Amino acid sequence: MPDDYSAKDIMVLTGAQGIRKRPGMYIGSTGSAGFLHLLYEVIDNSIDESISGYCKNITIKLTTEDNTDVAEVSDDGRGIPVDIMAGTNKPALEVIMTSLHSGAKFNNKTYKVSGGLHGVGLTVVNALSEYTQVTVKKNGKLYKEEFSRGLPISSLEVLGDTTETGTTIKFKPDKEIFSVGSFDVVSLIDRLRDVTYLNPGLKITLTDARDEKETKTEFFSEKGITDFMDYIRSGKEEISKPILITKEVNDTKISVSIQYIKSYSEELLSFVNNIKTPEGGMHVSGFHSALTRAITSYVQKNVKKSNINIEGEDTREGLIGIISILMQNPEFEGQTKEKLGNTFVKQIVENAVYTELSYYLEENPAEAAKIVEKVLKASEAREAARRARELARKKSLFEGSVLPGKLADCTENDPSKSEIFIVEGDSAAGSSKQGRDRMYQAIMPLRGKVLNVEKASTEKIFNNAELHTLVTALGTGIKDSFNIENLRYHKIIFLTDADVDGSHIETLLLTFFYRYLKEVIERGYIYAAQPPLYKITIGKEVKYAYNDEQMNQILKENNGKGLVNRYKGLGEMNPDQLWETTMNPENRVLKKITIKDAELADSIFNTLMGANVEDRRKFLEAHSTEVSFLDV
Repeated sequence: MPDDYSAKDIMVLTGAQGIRKRPGMYIGSTGSAGFLHLLYEVIDNSIDESISGYCKNITIKLTTEDNTDVAEVSDDGRGIPVDIMAGTNKPALEVIMTSLHSGAKFNNKTYKVSGGLHGVGLTVVNALSEYTQVTVKKNGKLYKEEFSRGLPISSLEVLGDTTETGTTIKFKPDKEIFSVGSFDVVSLIDRLRDVTYLNPGLKITLTDARDEKETKTEFFSEKGITDFMDYIRSGKEEISKPILITKEVNDTKISVSIQYIKSYSEELLSFVNNIKTPEGGMHVSGFHSALTRAITSYVQKNVKKSNINIEGEDTREGLIGIISILMQNPEFEGQTKEKLGNTFVKQIVENAVYTELSYYLEENPAEAAKIVEKVLKASEAREAARRARELARKKSLFEGSVLPGKLADCTENDPSKSEIFIVEGDSAAGSSKQGRDRMYQAIMPLRGKVLNVEKASTEKIFNNAELHTLVTALGTGIKDSFNIENLRYHKIIFLTDADVDGSHIETLLLTFFYRYLKEVIERGYIYAAQPPLYKITIGKEVKYAYNDEQMNQILKENNGKGLVNRYKGLGEMNPDQLWETTMNPENRVLKKITIKDAELADSIFNTLMGANVEDRRKFLEAHSTEVSFLDV
């Protein structure tokens, strides 16, 4: 083969060219998350003005043009500089909008701390947008400049006089780049709510004018992180009172609020410069180390009991909390800022939290006793669970290589091409086994309702045969042995009756996955099958309807003629019908289960599946009018 690789094959892409060629490098993806990330980049700049003390109000308006959403973000901060930059002969605004690694966030003077640290945010937004309009109120004047796909299409002009200051950025993401055309408002609301909790006194107003019925939502917090804790604690049964820790060390501000509730899992939200860090990082590692040290030290001094073995997971069981730090020059892993990497932060956070938490425990013995009791119970349960795991290994349940006998497996070995139906009831399992495509479809029957893990200890979960069998079939293991790479199917489909019992079983399964196999949901591997509700026979032709609307439409199209049978359960379908309506990829309807609002999901799980009967009653009363169908 001739060596034709030479200098002519080398391309140098600069500015907008490079961003548009490889957008994933800057915003993670060109799907829904990347589309929304553009809006976050603009909002983050306004939030940085708020952190610096110059912005009190942010307004966001969403509209739609040609089936693509348009966002407009305004703040009352200082306004982007518009004077000419030395060496460029261009206004600073134009440089910021068109040049990577430009901005005022490198010298720690204009912004002591900021979320937009790379100096690429607005440049990327501009490059990946069909158009971007920037108006600035500054120096008593109103300025405007327009851009398209990363390049200026007008000069900076003065529109008039003003006594106000601030910046407004309006942009339309480029449909040539993105596979979606709308902003995920559920995720956006989640982000705006967090931001106002972390910045008391900041008011954010979101106007959604994309539909005929315009909606407006306001976000504001007076007490900040204390209000935030009240929000995430809502509906949960308390064990201890909330603990608030605030400390500033070497220009790093640390704010922590924690509390113990009656739960078996940890819920810790972490932020750096108002950016949520779902993968944690050094600040979370430091917090965890301090928590374990402080409680272990207190127990050793004050609890007269031998053979106490406390591990980190014991101190985190039933813990809800928020950790927020403001710091200079944070080093995130990637532009999408999922994890903090600054190693020195670990020691700063650990020392501060350990000192303050140790003092709190000594000064509040009654609260300390409640926390210690919870931790010691967790330690005992962990030891019991360890013994159960050892027994499970011997019986080849959780981590054994022998698949459960009740599993009707598929012949395909590639997880990305394999799917498993978790089926309710023996009759439905029989029909699905006969009707499936054995090449890539596996069937896992359930015997009744699975364990409600929201009310169960780890020991009970490890001793539950039904969950043992399920996890063994999936191959992931659980708790310490969990490994997502061992998952045997990349489509896990709940197949239950379309009635109250089926919905309950689905909820129980989802509760288990949410608590113990959460990454399976996060990766988008969980689905719920949507079997038809009605079989409509018109002469010799058979049609299926998945809801009342479809049934009425079919009858209307056939002048009201047709014999309607409502399925009371999957077991009423023969194998051919179940395949054709519910299992055949060409015809079936699947509902993908995602986590768009983890905190809200957690609150609903806890309310509906937890031990607090009163909160559950109030929830059901409040939402009873929303029930459109109830199978009795």
